[in-house]
Parts: sequence; structure tokens; C-alpha cells
Amino acid sequence: MGFLFSKHMNENMKQQQEFMLMNARLQMERQLTIQNEMRERQMAMQIAWTREFLKYFGTFFGIAAISLTAGAIKKKQPGLFFPIVPLSFILAYQYDMGYGTLLQRMKGEAENILETENSKLQLPRGSITFETLEKARKAQSKFFIEK
Repeated sequence: MGFLFSKHMNENMKQQQEFMLMNARLQMERQLTIQNEMRERQMAMQIAWTREFLKYFGTFFGIAAISLTAGAIKKKQPGLFFPIVPLSFILAYQYDMGYGTLLQRMKGEAENILETENSKLQLPRGSITFETLEKARKAQSKFFIEK
């Protein structure tokens, strides 16, 4: 009788463990999905911000370029063309970020760094572990009582 009862309990325990494992996996998948969704939304906002900034900066650049060109021709001072050079680099960067392939190139470079230069990504003192967190928490806690 005890054997049947213990066998039934073991089966129930095994089913409970499988359920908990499946539930933990489902929760992890949901967390990953949420994190990815948030990352995509943040990237979309960054691209949208860049495109909006480009509109204003493009207008500024156009007015500045026309004004500086007219001033250089009118005053016969070619030095007035100089500010157009750095402003054009900023305009090109913003355009590449908003409408070009800059993000794809950055992603490719990041993947290359992850694959070939992994040692540069290591944290000082190694990865954070539960033990290091607990040690830091205990050191900072005023209410911790050692047993």
C-alpha cells in the first residue's frame, strides 16, 4: 500500500516538475519577446528622431550654405565657404543614419566585434554572480543579521 502511494506521489512530483519547467520556459520566452519588442521600439524612435532632426538641420544647412556662398561671392572672401565643410559632414551622417545603411553597417561591425574581439567585452572582475550580489548587498545593508 505504501509503495503504491509513494509511486503515485513520485508521478505527481514528476508532473509538477515538468509543469514548472515548462512554465519557467514560457516565462523566459515572454521576457525575451518583451525585451526584443522594447528594443525594436527604441530603435524605431531613434530613427524617427534622426529623420526629424535631419529636416531641421537640412533646412539650417541649406540656408547657411546659400548665405555663406552669397557672402563669399559678394565680399570675395573664399574663407566664408569653410563652415560648409563640417556642416556637410554632419548632414551626411544624419542622412546616412536616418535613410542610409549606417545602422546595418554598425550592426555588422558589432557582430564582428562579438565574434573576433570578445576579450574587449569582458567586465572588470568577471561576470556578476549571485554570490557577489549578495556580498555587496550584505555589506551595504544596515539591517542584515548574520546567523
